[in-house]
Amino acid sequence: MKPAGFEIFLAAPPGLEETLHAEVRLKGFRQPRVVPGGVVTEGGWPEVWRANLWLRGAGRVLARLDTFHTRHLAHLDDRARRVDWAAVLRRDVAVRVEATCAQSRIWHSGAAAERIARAIRETLGAPAAEGAPGERSVTVMARIENDLCTISLDTSGEPLHRRGWKLEVNPAPLRETLASLFLRQCGHDGTEPVLDPMCGAGTFVIEAAEIAARLNPGRLRSFAFEQLGTFDAAAWQQMRAVRSAREPTLRCHGSDRDAGAVAMARANAERAGVQGWTGFQQRAISDVVPPDGPPGLVIVNPPYGSRMGEAKALVPLYKAFGRVMRERFAGWRVGLVTSEPRLAQATGLPWLPPGPPVPHGGMRVTLWRTGVLG
Repeated sequence: MKPAGFEIFLAAPPGLEETLHAEVRLKGFRQPRVVPGGVVTEGGWPEVWRANLWLRGAGRVLARLDTFHTRHLAHLDDRARRVDWAAVLRRDVAVRVEATCAQSRIWHSGAAAERIARAIRETLGAPAAEGAPGERSVTVMARIENDLCTISLDTSGEPLHRRGWKLEVNPAPLRETLASLFLRQCGHDGTEPVLDPMCGAGTFVIEAAEIAARLNPGRLRSFAFEQLGTFDAAAWQQMRAVRSAREPTLRCHGSDRDAGAVAMARANAERAGVQGWTGFQQRAISDVVPPDGPPGLVIVNPPYGSRMGEAKALVPLYKAFGRVMRERFAGWRVGLVTSEPRLAQATGLPWLPPGPPVPHGGMRVTLWRTGVLG
């Protein structure tokens, strides 16, 4: 690994790499480029910390330590021992190794992980991590594809959608990272009101409020890079201490027919520190009206059913949503997430060409968007 800088991989849901790339460019990272499954940029450890702290759409931040061709386990073992583990890892922090193999002569991922773990243990002396990932462990990730091995360090730890404020969730929660990418695809930049009339745990509303307030998404949590030998606690605290002076002038709104969901969303917003810029009400779809103020974005992740026959039962809900949007929300734009195209079409809204299907909760969902409603 070059001392001045290295490759940093920012993971994105397949299909949303370009959307993450737009955010990475906006945040000023160096020469980002789209690759399958994410975005790659160049930088050093401060850029790694900044990516974890700042980026809303990235699911994980990986520091690339080494890349080399390998065709058999003995060679992998030899090359793994040449990595300067002492430059990044600590002897007192346990290390977990995860490996994946695809279209390579080394095909057994477990054997590959074991060789790398043994190399780390015997050259550095760090213990092997046991059980689930924890606060006192770090994960080394090896990907062997077409006989090319890339060794990376997971600098995030827990996935980045775990912001630290969502202690309460509804049955099918939308990941915060995915919500932020969908908001970006809808053109939301924090300068307009947002309404989610089926808000559940409040994910869209809280993400939109944080964007409006320019709050760093990683401000409430810890990261795996804090367990590395490269970590500088004083520099990190200085980076975390920077706060935006922007006070949102518009509120973000959520409603749900379920009183428990509304209470859950309010509690989540309070933990996130955005309760002053959000409002939640118990309302059925048929009772939803635009909030006071200028028009903005309505964005919703309604139920879409996971079994045969469930989608058909949801058609009346989608029809009611579409009718309310057409009759009461002139001047607003609409974004809707669903796994079923026929449910989106049931709204009768003038959809733009839909986005790509994106993995979510064991299925694939699509963002449907309108222009400004007449």
